[in-house]
Amino acid sequence: MKALDEAEALSLIKESVGQIVPDADFTRVEPEDRFRDVLELDSLDFLSLVELLSERTGVRIDDEDYPDLTTLSDTARFLVERTARGA
Repeated sequence: MKALDEAEALSLIKESVGQIVPDADFTRVEPEDRFRDVLELDSLDFLSLVELLSERTGVRIDDEDYPDLTTLSDTARFLVERTARGA
């Protein structure tokens, strides 16, 4: 996949979460909030999200990357950096 900018990455994250949790209310999530907590994603939901993001971006996301996927901003930054370097 092509390199993402931050807006594209955020959109992709929100679309992906929406596929897993159709009633996710992003109006309640600030960029620095722990979105898993605010949207009440359990560990299975999170793993589904990781898998979906990986499929849609071509970016490999390992267990040790999970701390980089805490907030929407962190997750977007992670995807922007990884797609930019073709990881």
